[in-house]
Amino acid sequence: MKPVLSVFAAALLVAAPGFAQEAGPELPYAMTSSVTLPSTDTGWDYVKFEPGSARLFMGRLGDGLTVYDVDRGQPIKTMENSRGANGPVLLPKYNRGYVAMDDGSLLSFDLKTLTVIARTKLASDGGLNSGSLDPATGRLHVITGTRPSEATWFSIDAATGKLLATTRFPFRKMDDPAADGKGHLYAPARLDGIVLKLDSRTLAEQARWDVGCNVSKMKYLAATDRLLGACTGDKPAVFLMDPVSGKILSRVTIGKGLDALAYDDERERIVSSNYEGSMTVIQREGPDSLRLVATVRTAYGARMMDMDHRTGRLYLVNADSTDFPGKGDEEEVTRYHPDSFRVETWQPN
Repeated sequence: MKPVLSVFAAALLVAAPGFAQEAGPELPYAMTSSVTLPSTDTGWDYVKFEPGSARLFMGRLGDGLTVYDVDRGQPIKTMENSRGANGPVLLPKYNRGYVAMDDGSLLSFDLKTLTVIARTKLASDGGLNSGSLDPATGRLHVITGTRPSEATWFSIDAATGKLLATTRFPFRKMDDPAADGKGHLYAPARLDGIVLKLDSRTLAEQARWDVGCNVSKMKYLAATDRLLGACTGDKPAVFLMDPVSGKILSRVTIGKGLDALAYDDERERIVSSNYEGSMTVIQREGPDSLRLVATVRTAYGARMMDMDHRTGRLYLVNADSTDFPGKGDEEEVTRYHPDSFRVETWQPN
C-alpha cells in the first residue's frame, strides 16, 4: 500500500498549486463594520446622506430622526420633537432639512445647527411617506403614504418651508419622482405599475407608461439621459428607460422586498437593498444595458440603505426582530428587539 499512497500524495502536491491559482470573482462589497445603537422596539424607514458630508440621517419611527457620523462611527444627535420620523430630505443649498412624519406633519430644521424650525401639519388622513426636490423649480414635493383612492403631493418652497400647492392624483400609492432638471418629473405609481411624465411647474401629466411591475424607485441619469427605475412586488426588477418614448431598454431581476436603490456614478454600479436579506449588484454597460453582477447576502429585514458618494460605501441598517401571527386575516406583527438597531458599513471593491 505504501507505494500507492505515495503516488496519490504526490499527485495532490502537483495539483494543489493549480487549484490555488483559480481565484473566484472579486467580491463587489464586503462588510467592514457594524455599530449597534441604543433603540426601543421601533421600526424605521428612510436613511439618507446629507450630500457631500459624513452625516447619515435615519428616520427611526419611535425613536425619532437620528443623525449619525459615518466617519466616526457614532451618533451625533437625535432631533427634538422628531418622534414619527419617516422620510428625511437634506438640502444644503437652502441650509434646510425636512422630514415626512407618520402623523401627516412636516418637520423642518436648520441643517447646520440641527435645531427644529417647525413641525407643520399637512395631511389629516394619515402619514407622509417621503419627499424630493425639483431643482428646476426649487420646490420640494412631499407625498402621502398609501391611501384608499388618492395620493396627495404637497409642494413646498424649499427655501422657506411655505406650502405652495396641493395636488391630488388618482392612485393609491405614489413614490418620489425623478427630476431631470429640465422641467420634467418622472413619478412612479406603484400599485398601478406605471410611470407618469409630469410638467415640473404645473404637475400636469404629459405621458404615462406601463412598466409591467410595481415601480417604486426612479432616478434620472444625467450622463446618459436615461431613467433608472426599480420595482418591488412579485416581479422585482431594475430597469433602464428612455425618458422620451418610455421604452424599457434593459431589465434585470433583483431580490424580493426592494426598499432602497443607490447608483454609484464612479463605478457605474446599481445596488438595491431587499427585505429578503440581500443586496442586488448590477453593472450599467453603456447607456442602454444592464448586467447582473452578484447577489450579496445580508440579513433578513435589511431593506434600507444609502450610499456615501464620497467613498462609494454603502450603509445598511437593520435590527433583530420577532414575527407574531396576526389575528384572523390580519397580517403578522413584527416586533423589533430593543438596543439591536445597527448600522453596517459595506466597502466597495
